[in-house]
Amino acid sequence: MSVRTRIVGLAVWISVLTVALFGVPLAIGVWRYVLTAERTDLERHANAVAVAVAADVLRKDSIDDSDWTGSTRIAVYDDDLDRIAGDGPSRGGSPVAEALRGKHAVDKSGDDLVVVVPITHDADVIGAVRASGPQTEVVQKVAVAWGAMAALAVFVITAAWLVARRQARRLAVPLEHLTSAAGRLGDGDFSVRTRPEGISEIDAVGASLNTTAARLDDLLARERAFSADASHQLRTPLAGLRLRLEAALERPDSKLRPAIQASLLEADRLEQTIDELLALARDIRGAAVRPLDPVALLTEIDQDWRAAFARDGRDLQLIREPGTPGPLASAAAVRQVLRVLLDNADRHGAGTVTVVVRESTDAVAIDVSDAGPGIRLTEGELFARRADRTDGHGIGLALARRLVEAEGGRLQLTQAGSPVTFTLLLPAARQEQVDMAASAAGPG
Repeated sequence: MSVRTRIVGLAVWISVLTVALFGVPLAIGVWRYVLTAERTDLERHANAVAVAVAADVLRKDSIDDSDWTGSTRIAVYDDDLDRIAGDGPSRGGSPVAEALRGKHAVDKSGDDLVVVVPITHDADVIGAVRASGPQTEVVQKVAVAWGAMAALAVFVITAAWLVARRQARRLAVPLEHLTSAAGRLGDGDFSVRTRPEGISEIDAVGASLNTTAARLDDLLARERAFSADASHQLRTPLAGLRLRLEAALERPDSKLRPAIQASLLEADRLEQTIDELLALARDIRGAAVRPLDPVALLTEIDQDWRAAFARDGRDLQLIREPGTPGPLASAAAVRQVLRVLLDNADRHGAGTVTVVVRESTDAVAIDVSDAGPGIRLTEGELFARRADRTDGHGIGLALARRLVEAEGGRLQLTQAGSPVTFTLLLPAARQEQVDMAASAAGPG
């Protein structure tokens, strides 16, 4: 059974039960009210006649009953139960006898409702007046009232049915949309979004579904972009390895040992790059974040890049300002970002490449600059990943910026003209974090 059917059925049953609980007692009350009103009306007529004919009954004069017309029939009886005027039984019977004892009597005679009142004179009962009327008038009045109540009950139930249908649709349609959206999300459509429906609980579920879809969509996009960017990062050590092997093949008479040793170093560098990229792709930053030693960082740069720049007749200058703390970041992420910046300086720059590690406001700044001709692109264009770009800037820089932002830092082009300068800003490690890292590393 669908949600709509359940809601509509429940609303109709509740309305029927409510109408029955209130309508049945009310219908009984209407019957009693009309019956009481009819008896009161008959009693009023009888009392009026009793007052009018009291003197005639006492003197035993004839009574003029020509004015007693209408649906109410009036009869006057003496103290011997004999009818002396009006329209009624010739003998009064028990109701008249009860009235002669000084009491008001109510009775039914066939289809008539009967009321008998005593005629008194100086506290003595000298006769009785009988007033009767057809009960069909009572039934008609009750039927009219009950008919109106029944029509109102039908209207209430119909209104409840219509309102329940509308509310059921209002509740069911958003749920159907959520079901459809969840199905599309399960099929891999991460662009699915639900719109607010004005129902807080359903909107909360829809918002959670939208958040999940957005996160999955963003995660998938980042994974795809990361894979493409990572492949770009792997080209550099692969190209270096290939060049060394080709150079060795072009000189068959030369000794191969230096070339093999250099190739092995490039292979080690390639393996390290692959391991770092895999670690970053698995999002294990929380376990890898630790204070980095600026001296060790510069030493590693010197070992990896000085020879590469020297082959092109260029120099590498490394500077650490005194008192500069170490950055608090993932070593793999920082290493990859610096490789991107140094590779760009190697490919697109000129002259001496300078790496400066300095202290900034609550951060550690690493400046990578070269004496190249400058960059004409805006910072937004420079860091946007563009697969169709031929200059090679955007692909690696886009990856580098994402890695830096994941570390809580920033990567920006601080000077576009010569010397071209990129600045990497990372959170500075506090002294207690440095001490904890040192104690975790152990002696030696």
